[in-house]
Amino acid sequence: MTPRVTVGLPVYNGERFLGEAIESILAQEFSDFELIISDNASDDGTATICERYARRDRRVRFSRLESNRGGAGNYNRVFSLATGAYFKWAAHDDVLAPAHLKLCVAALDCDTAAVIAYPRTILIGEDGRELREYADNMDLPFPRPSQRLRRVMRCLHEPNALFGLIRADALRRTRLMGRHFRSDYVLVEELALLGRFREVPEPLFYRRMHPAMCCRANPTPRQQAAWFDPLNRNCRVLPWCRFTLEQLKAVRHVPMSRVEKARCYMAVAEDVLRRSGKRMARELLCTAARLDAREAGLETEQALETGHR
Repeated sequence: MTPRVTVGLPVYNGERFLGEAIESILAQEFSDFELIISDNASDDGTATICERYARRDRRVRFSRLESNRGGAGNYNRVFSLATGAYFKWAAHDDVLAPAHLKLCVAALDCDTAAVIAYPRTILIGEDGRELREYADNMDLPFPRPSQRLRRVMRCLHEPNALFGLIRADALRRTRLMGRHFRSDYVLVEELALLGRFREVPEPLFYRRMHPAMCCRANPTPRQQAAWFDPLNRNCRVLPWCRFTLEQLKAVRHVPMSRVEKARCYMAVAEDVLRRSGKRMARELLCTAARLDAREAGLETEQALETGHR
């Protein structure tokens, strides 16, 4: 029998916190779910931990990749294996309160126009102690896509809502996780274009803050781009320019009226002016400077060759 919910857990070298994360999922009060774990070619004890839980609980399915496909590849892969009508990504280092799935399922059941239901967030430390509550401010009751997009762009500082419960059919209508810097942010924006977000008022999502988490272990945009796709290490990337381009592509991808699409493009333009414009300008200037230096080097080399003849 097909479960109502699929929880997808992509992981790479997560042995330190993985057991606690899995235990919190298996302890959910809502039990009609499957847990799919996709190991991105870990070289620590991750696979052993996953195999142990798969043997112990029939709801757990474990799959392992032979090579690292990057964060985006593994996130998309675990969703491709899902069978539930509702889908939730889970991180290997976060913890869910027992009522997490139950209340998120109830929220989506009550609002057919909502594409995500997410609970409030509590930040925890390495040792699991609570640090503070984090205000996501991502409740999106607005009827128009442009209204929802504007709210997301103003309030989205951490993509915690992406770890809420998502309608699988809505997620399939997106381009999923892109292989570029801040692709998780773009995916949240694209989902907001498709429907409302519902905030469950209880704090049921415990996000762990520690030095090895993606954004801290990869502090620069180029490093984060390489986390999403290892191939980005071997090419020249303009992370902020690519981010803005993908925002525009998200608007183009979602069907809506011409008027509403124009409003959404304007929202992206406002976001560029407010947040990413200066960073994009620096990227372009640095690229132009590198090209000028390369051209000057080629001219010098040609002059030297001419002088030797």
